[in-house]
Amino acid sequence: MKFVMNRDQLVTSVQDVMKAVSTRTTIPILTGIKIEAHEDGVTLTGSDSDISIERYVPAVEEDYQYVEIEKPGSIVLQARFFSEIVKKLPDSKVEIEVYDRFATRIRSGSSEFNLNGLDPQEYPRLPEVQENNRFSMQADLLKTLIRQTVFAVSTSETRPILTGVNLDIENGELNCVATDSHRLASRSAAVETTSEELSFSNVVIPGKSLSELSKILDDSSDLVDIVVTESQVLFKAKNILFFSRLLDGNYPDTSKLIPNEYKTEMVIATKEFLQAIDRASLLAREGRNNVVKFATMENNQIEISSNSPEIGKVFEHVATESLTGEELKISFSAKYMMDALKAMDCTEVRIKFTGAMRPFVLTPIEGQTIKQLILPVRTY
Repeated sequence: MKFVMNRDQLVTSVQDVMKAVSTRTTIPILTGIKIEAHEDGVTLTGSDSDISIERYVPAVEEDYQYVEIEKPGSIVLQARFFSEIVKKLPDSKVEIEVYDRFATRIRSGSSEFNLNGLDPQEYPRLPEVQENNRFSMQADLLKTLIRQTVFAVSTSETRPILTGVNLDIENGELNCVATDSHRLASRSAAVETTSEELSFSNVVIPGKSLSELSKILDDSSDLVDIVVTESQVLFKAKNILFFSRLLDGNYPDTSKLIPNEYKTEMVIATKEFLQAIDRASLLAREGRNNVVKFATMENNQIEISSNSPEIGKVFEHVATESLTGEELKISFSAKYMMDALKAMDCTEVRIKFTGAMRPFVLTPIEGQTIKQLILPVRTY
């Protein structure tokens, strides 16, 4: 194998596939990146058996030559060393050549590295995916959906199913839900489906996979094809294939968690409320899970406070746009509230309360595509 490649393109491609490479794998060859040169370009692959990422670099694209292939072939190189080397190469072009016994030479400018490669035949094949359950959405919308839900997945392995985001599709609408049993984030969006009958539920993608996918996708309106199988999901973007395993088990029915009736309702400026919670959390006691207190006042005012006996107290009054219903005193995690407000993407937020110890719901002023639910904290 021998090819010459644009260095910046190589660095970007290696960084993308590195997101799937784990140092803690029981299969030694998976600590490497597989590089395949064929007549029309170069493909790089990284995998840790949970996530697999394949990045294709075409030889020529839009009249620009990224790769010159002199001799097709393939090799697996140690990911940690290879990624560090390509980042620091001096010239804009990189030549990679493989000799007998997988010895590999990497040359750029006056710099030359010789690495011992591994047998590419031993590298696991990527799964073959039947494209029956396929739908498409814009890359920037997919990134938004991930950002607005993935923060609410559980970080505890006691209920592994909650470490993922649950997807279901019905009538051309995708609904994503994440919960760690103390809070819930849901977001829905219309998608393009291959058939009008396409519907599925209980497709749970690990939160870690979605976070890595989000880093690779461009902020563009290019379509990403999403293919769902029994145990895998495949995201197909321009020159990228991203495979992730699905989590086993049944995701809990979260629709029952969202209250139907409310006793107190307020509309408030998102940014002002977020900043007030942030200030109050400065004195919130670490041991009490960063709890702040919230109370309704007269004249459409609310009071936000927190109290740490060893440190001190903070009180702040904030004006709301509107405040209706019963008087309320409630306590909640400042972190959960701040995470929810940051995900809202609207200037004003509507918050509906059902009582001091019942979950409350945040929605944008217009539309119901995003819902955030938070469980209060008992402080008395």
